[in-house]
Amino acid sequence: MQLDRSLWPGWARLLQRWGVQNVASFLLEAAGPLNVLAAQMIYLGQPFLKQAVPSDHLQALAALFEDQDEARSFAALLREGK
Repeated sequence: MQLDRSLWPGWARLLQRWGVQNVASFLLEAAGPLNVLAAQMIYLGQPFLKQAVPSDHLQALAALFEDQDEARSFAALLREGK
């Protein structure tokens, strides 16, 4: 399944600005099946998180965590530094 990747460049810039793009890419790849748990935590926390983060971003992030191929693709984007 192809997910909407339109938010990825903004996320990558934010992670790069914070200087954590390498850590984030490592965690996305190393966590493997635990990413699904992270997605579930986002879904459960959405009523609280939506005060600080737009709900479309939360949905996209949870979908990214649920799909290991997409998580690896985003990690590769972070490593490229683009």
